[in-house]
Amino acid sequence: MKIFILALDGVFDTGLTVLLDALRLAHKFAAQQMGGALTFEVSIVGMRKKIKTSHGLAIPVQGIMPDVKPDWVIVPALNTGSPETLIPALGRRDVRQGMEQLRKWHAEGAHIAASCIGTFLLAEAGLLDGGEATTTWWLAPLFRQRYPNILLDETRMLVPWGRIVTAGAAMGHLDLALWLVRKYSPELAAVVSRYLLADFRSSQAPYIIPNHLAQADPVIQRFERWARDHLKEGFSLAEAAGALATSPRTLQRRCQAVLGKSPLSYFQDLRVERARSLIQGSSLDLDTIAAEVGYVDGTTLGTLLRERLGRGVRELRADLR
Repeated sequence: MKIFILALDGVFDTGLTVLLDALRLAHKFAAQQMGGALTFEVSIVGMRKKIKTSHGLAIPVQGIMPDVKPDWVIVPALNTGSPETLIPALGRRDVRQGMEQLRKWHAEGAHIAASCIGTFLLAEAGLLDGGEATTTWWLAPLFRQRYPNILLDETRMLVPWGRIVTAGAAMGHLDLALWLVRKYSPELAAVVSRYLLADFRSSQAPYIIPNHLAQADPVIQRFERWARDHLKEGFSLAEAAGALATSPRTLQRRCQAVLGKSPLSYFQDLRVERARSLIQGSSLDLDTIAAEVGYVDGTTLGTLLRERLGRGVRELRADLR
């Protein structure tokens, strides 16, 4: 299997190296265990002969050869972790050239993958139009607003859609590499993950910080502040909208546009975040914590924690040991 990693100037060092390490480890073990029946031939390609990573390391890059067709093309993230740096980067000449090449490869039948901010390149190139995706969670509001015709779910670590797969933030590059190996050999993926001490993760939800998402929109910021002051109370959309001097419809629309969820769902996110903080930072029993965040008993809260985070109270407290 021929894999191209499309590396552009300012590539995120960890994203690039973790892809290389995981895939080359898979290639090594495939040769040992499968007698060469499965190979992972990885090449770093780009629009220039040499690029520099975000830490300034020079990386030699193979040029694009029209007669060489990849099976997979992977786009690692650029180290542009804020809208102020990302949006200008999407307009760079080499980035636009990379997008055009991605469209060509896809039209020729290649599978395309990206992680973290690399997913923005696929969206900007139009390859995700009408489809599903995930991305780095803290830039989900920007992604959702910039590409409204893409169904985004930033709680998921990996989202396959057709011949394209997107992965989540930062170390999502490793999840993406392991997913690709597992697609062809689950046994091989298990070996690679054990060598790298890496577990398969299906969700970004436990890592999302709700107030970071709120900063993308002034209405949501004000709603977040109001919500934190009312976690013990039952949620009322009309009361929240009134406190913000807006209409329930406007608040509902802004939450959906920025966060991809209802005001009530975001309110519950904040309750979960506060509950997790109390579980991990205090010795309070679960019923007391439930009362602090507006639930009648610990059982209800425990169910919500497991639904949202995939872990219960015992696991959350074990994380600190």
